Amino acid sequence: MNKPLSTCPVCGTKLMITEYTCPQCGTVIKGKFETNRLFRLTSNQLDFAVVFIKNRGNITEVGKELGISYPTVRNKLSEVIKQLGFKVEEETISKEERLNILKKLEAGELSVQEAIKQMREEK
Repeated sequence: MNKPLSTCPVCGTKLMITEYTCPQCGTVIKGKFETNRLFRLTSNQLDFAVVFIKNRGNITEVGKELGISYPTVRNKLSEVIKQLGFKVEEETISKEERLNILKKLEAGELSVQEAIKQMREEK
């Protein structure tokens, strides 16, 4: 059986289900039915979500099972969250800035409290 479509392949508009049919008795139910949020996910996103749930949200375990890095798991999770219609908070500082702060902390140029404060600052 094919996965239900969630968007129109021609224009990209969200599709609406208008008919259900029972394969056993042939009963047909017509109307306008909304799909749930999970219908918005692509096949790859849905597969990822299943693995994520199976591993109880443990990003390290998800990465091991899928053979991908921790940052890739986080990126895929962010994609799923966005596709479901939720806002994803972007990181406040870049990777380079974070590494610079850690180097300064290691060199004793910053206290732990100052490093934490800088990590939390929005740029």
